[in-house]
Amino acid sequence: MEAAVEHPISLAPTAVCQISRILTVLARVAGIVATNMLQTVPLGTKQLADYASIVGRDLIDEIHALAKPMEGRKVLHLSATAYGGGVAEILYTLLPLMRDVGLDAEWQVIYGQDEFFSATKQMHNSLQGAPDDLTPQQWTDWMHYNELNAKELSGGWDTCIVHDPQPAAIMNLVPQKASQWVWRCHIDLSTPNPDTIRQLLPHIADYPQSVFHMQQYVPVGMKGTVNIVPPAIDPLAPKNMAFSPDEATYICHQFGIDVERPLVCQVSRFDPWKDPLGVIDSFRLAREEVPGIQLALVGSMASDDPEGWEFFNATVEHAAGDPDIHILNNFNNVGAIEVNAFQSHSDVLIQKSTREGFGLTVSEAIWKSRPFIGGNVGGIPLQVEDGVSGYLVDSAETCAQRTVEILRDPELGAKLGKAGKEHVRKHFLTPRLLRDWLKIMAEAPPTT
Repeated sequence: MEAAVEHPISLAPTAVCQISRILTVLARVAGIVATNMLQTVPLGTKQLADYASIVGRDLIDEIHALAKPMEGRKVLHLSATAYGGGVAEILYTLLPLMRDVGLDAEWQVIYGQDEFFSATKQMHNSLQGAPDDLTPQQWTDWMHYNELNAKELSGGWDTCIVHDPQPAAIMNLVPQKASQWVWRCHIDLSTPNPDTIRQLLPHIADYPQSVFHMQQYVPVGMKGTVNIVPPAIDPLAPKNMAFSPDEATYICHQFGIDVERPLVCQVSRFDPWKDPLGVIDSFRLAREEVPGIQLALVGSMASDDPEGWEFFNATVEHAAGDPDIHILNNFNNVGAIEVNAFQSHSDVLIQKSTREGFGLTVSEAIWKSRPFIGGNVGGIPLQVEDGVSGYLVDSAETCAQRTVEILRDPELGAKLGKAGKEHVRKHFLTPRLLRDWLKIMAEAPPTT
């Protein structure tokens, strides 16, 4: 295990397509059931009552009152992947809770091959401000797979919730297959590439309901009802449940962490917008002031992110074999429990994004009562009050400065962590998100 930490796997860019295929196969082996091209994701069970002691009885009662008139409503969530990202994490909790309060909720994953996911990754980057639009062929590929999936989508849904741009064209292709359509955007559209948003807008503007994290993300031209609803984390999921210090220490030790020395950690995808290279730069600056600290960069590789392995390799290269920088992903056997352990054991948690739709890892980190430093972008300031429940930064230098301040003043870190956890408890836990979805569906009931 330690060898995997000290000498991370590095893959050539030519391996990216093969990795994407392997991940798709692994998803199917793991139990995703194929229905024609669409895949139905198997779900566990959750009980809303289990959250009452955390979020309060008033919210639980409000949810049941909203859900009662919608008992039996057929709700479909449609997304691009069943693992490896924030959307999947949200749905693995939200769908079972929807079922628990009486909705007939299902989650399906669209079909796509390498050219589709290459196009949608470029679309994701362009919509977050990258200078290059998709090529004409990439737009053709995107529409081709939307048409294939639209054809295979079953009908009879009361509500179909389409997540992100990957399947966004489906509503206009087969509007008759659901009575109520909602487009849920999880990314930062505040400064999109103008050519990309111009070509995407005709496919999203006509959704009767849309949902964005923040008002700043709503593009000009949306015609339906726009709802502003930030996402949320599951406090009872393995990634967020309470860990004893001994348990967290034991797991971190298994991955080569010296548990006697301070640890700084960022948990995120290996993506240029998450700025792991900038985190490494910040860590090196902080280490000049506090010798002996360590850095862990922990992430997962998603099936709809063919660029991820290339940037993972770039991160490994930037670390340049530094024995105090540990770069880990799910191929090193890092799962939800391990992420929890790293966050719970860390002295400072970072999310130094340069663009961020919301950043579930922010609330997940803060929920562990650990001091947090985040990029002052996107949805991160929603979750962090600068100087009260964490720090917001705009550069590697400032990030390093705040890291040093926290490491030198444990009481400051404890104060920030306590305030942050209470803020997350009030605003960013899954029952609140469930309530907001029920309100959206209740205010625009299906028509027959």
